Amino acid sequence: MAADQLSRVFSALADPIRRDMVSRLTVADATVNELAEPYDVTVQAVSKHLKVLEDAGVVSRTRQAQRRPVHLEAEVFDLMTKWIERYRRQAEERYRRLDDVLRSMPEDMDPTPPREEPRAPETGAQT
Repeated sequence: MAADQLSRVFSALADPIRRDMVSRLTVADATVNELAEPYDVTVQAVSKHLKVLEDAGVVSRTRQAQRRPVHLEAEVFDLMTKWIERYRRQAEERYRRLDDVLRSMPEDMDPTPPREEPRAPETGAQT
């Protein structure tokens, strides 16, 4: 799974209807008609949303007799989690280093930098 797929996944999940569909699919597989029920959009619009999710690898469709349920591909969340986790760890490490620096500062040290006094305007004459 390449970073390109990661971009497609985040892009697919940028839409609130698609995020809601994914949320509902965490509970159980559903058909297009079942997924369309709560929305004030056509079944064709829901199918287009599902196509975006499918192209990103977030969902897949299977055939069970006459039903074509939509299935959530949980592995794609591993890709997202690894990406997010890497940057979360880097940010935490930066904060740990900052905490170490702050702990090493003397207690009586004023953490605010001294303010510069405003300078008097210079005159054009030089000596």
